Amino acid sequence: MDPDLGTELFESLGLDALLPESLSAWRPLLLEGMAFFLDRLPEARLGAIVAEQLALAASVSAARATALLARCPTLHKLGQVVARQPGLDAELRRHLQALESLPASTDDGALHARIRAELGAGHGLHLADRALAEGSVAVVLPFSWRQDGRSHEGVFKALKPGIGERLAEELAILPALGDFLERRGAEFGLPAIDYRSHLAAASRLLVQEIRLDREQANLRAAAALFAADADVFVPALLPWCTPALTAMERIDGPKLADAALSAHESRRLGRALVGGLLARPFWSCGEDAPFHGDLHGGNLLLAPDGRVAVLDWSLTARLSKAEREALVEVALAALALDASRIMAGLAGLGLRDTRAAPIGATVEHALDTLVRSGRPLGFDWLVGLLDALALQGAGGFGEQLAVFRKSWLSLAGVLGDLGAGHDTDLPLLGLGLQRFAAEWPARLLAEPDSRAFSTHVSTADLLRAAADTWPAGLRYWLRLLGFAGAENRDARRADGKPTRLPQGL
Repeated sequence: MDPDLGTELFESLGLDALLPESLSAWRPLLLEGMAFFLDRLPEARLGAIVAEQLALAASVSAARATALLARCPTLHKLGQVVARQPGLDAELRRHLQALESLPASTDDGALHARIRAELGAGHGLHLADRALAEGSVAVVLPFSWRQDGRSHEGVFKALKPGIGERLAEELAILPALGDFLERRGAEFGLPAIDYRSHLAAASRLLVQEIRLDREQANLRAAAALFAADADVFVPALLPWCTPALTAMERIDGPKLADAALSAHESRRLGRALVGGLLARPFWSCGEDAPFHGDLHGGNLLLAPDGRVAVLDWSLTARLSKAEREALVEVALAALALDASRIMAGLAGLGLRDTRAAPIGATVEHALDTLVRSGRPLGFDWLVGLLDALALQGAGGFGEQLAVFRKSWLSLAGVLGDLGAGHDTDLPLLGLGLQRFAAEWPARLLAEPDSRAFSTHVSTADLLRAAADTWPAGLRYWLRLLGFAGAENRDARRADGKPTRLPQGL
């Protein structure tokens, strides 16, 4: 391949747009990292990518960027993660959302042969002529069978041919990519981030994507969890599952974000999804709370009966009770506008170097933002704080917390596309208040410092929060006066005349 041609093709893709304007300082590093990754793919794979790009040269850059991401399972997953994030160009978001469920390109004859090899020649099923769709690592093929005089429909989920080998090739590049990003990030003057550790964690998570036997175990557990839910369900597994093949009931419906829903139905289903997929496991007493780890739009389908089917449980996060307690501790400290206690809660989440000046400044800035916004404290603020710390190079947070954060942001993106004024915080906090009211009788018999409750706070924590009311009010006004004072100084500098603070401050 002509190096100049390859550079020209790559630069015309507009991949820097994958980062919103707020992260524009990282765009050059993203572009160089992408080039580093692609350049180390096997020559045959890279040649096929370049040939496809040449054929698409007349297409818009967003379509070509999406085609490139679809050729690599690691990049495909990246595209799915950012597909519904706000702040990206609308045309790019639309193209990236196609990565959530692509038209199948796998050879159907080879797919049929693999299924027959797994099940044996006498399986008694009628396999569809064409695959239904494919994702980053798997392809979906419908099938049917007759039982009790009736026809029934299901789907097989099978790994795409050669996906294990392609994924292994890409994961082998990531350690060197981590070293490259750390070196070039320092040269760009960006905060020191442990890219190597983050990419190693991503590798472990990506490997789970091709473990269909593990996904089947997750599906069984999730189906039991949602068995009594009126709005959300998990497709039932069928008897023809093998370690290399998942058989489940077929859901004949559109992606939730593409469905024609009234404002009322949209709000109802949005509350149900946040309540079932995030709030219910978070506000539980279990030692490990399971969360769906890949809540992009292609995994949420609207079934004909009006419920939402939640697909693809290959990746799950399990937040320990200690981690959930630490998150609540950070939230209570933020309500009190107490930066030192926020640091203690973050240390409980694994954050290292809590005394470092940049980390302290990031926490103080987050509190200032909370006061300025005038909005109630919620998980959006907490996730924003964790993101800001990560961009400062703060380390120590576990990969399970990172998957939980990804699920929160992905679901928020889907609900944002649904419209109807969704607020992901409200259903989460609402269920927390219900659990709080229900556990009062048990608190009367518990030790004051016991956190053995689904709300993850002790009675001593609650008493401290009550005592913090007056100091928190004082801190609030001091911060607000600080803003007004800064604005006053800026105005004085601008026109040379003193500007008075508003009366009452």
